[in-house]
Amino acid sequence: MLEALSYPFFQRALLAGLLVSLLGGALSAFVVQRRLSFLGDGLAHAAFAGVALGLFLREEPLYLALPFTLAVALAITYVKERSGLSEDTAIGVFFALSVALGAVFLAKARGYVGDAMGYLFGSLLTVGPGDLWAVGGVVLLGLALLPLWGALAYATFDRELALADRVPVGLHDYLLSAYLALALVVAVKVVGVLLVAAFLVIPGAAARLLGRTFAGMTLLALLFAFSATLLGLYASFLLDWPSGASVVLAQALLFGLAFLKTGFSGGK
Repeated sequence: MLEALSYPFFQRALLAGLLVSLLGGALSAFVVQRRLSFLGDGLAHAAFAGVALGLFLREEPLYLALPFTLAVALAITYVKERSGLSEDTAIGVFFALSVALGAVFLAKARGYVGDAMGYLFGSLLTVGPGDLWAVGGVVLLGLALLPLWGALAYATFDRELALADRVPVGLHDYLLSAYLALALVVAVKVVGVLLVAAFLVIPGAAARLLGRTFAGMTLLALLFAFSATLLGLYASFLLDWPSGASVVLAQALLFGLAFLKTGFSGGK
């Protein structure tokens, strides 16, 4: 690991991976507890549609993926609250729309298939300074939203009681969806569209098996996300594996260990 840290590209990869892990770990508890795993997949595919649009227009893909994904996240929340449809139905509609638009844009973006493959599978070891600034900016925004954590946790466990206590649950739903969209977009370059949802699900799932409180679950998710990033990047460097896939495999390993612990102990 010390040898790997002597390379600037690995230093950037490690910093980007840890920042993305901070985002994923902090949001993962909400995603798992609120059953928003499918939302992560839907927004990841919305991000890909935005990337494909950028490739088609020959602009920086992430600059277009950001507003596109943000719009989809807000639209899903709006349709869910205004139509009476279940959340998974609303997500399914925009999921399909995003995939269809991405396919059309990508078909027209001739000569850019290689770039598209990079966004599909991620390229953590080619992260540049601009990518680091983008991830860091979203992390700082998350710190600014930290005072809302208590209200979000309250509504996560008892939405009806939070509404009765006049907590602005609807506004917080929009803010959480928007922040999920931002986190997914900046993580796509690092992890890839096909794997980015894992960063929002697996750490929280492992923490859910072991945590006794929501705060404890969040801290465990952060610990699992950070540990998996370090382990995955080291495995990637040592074995010449794809970096994003290595980190997700490390997350899955930690989940398996957590499952075995709770399984042998008969659950929590």
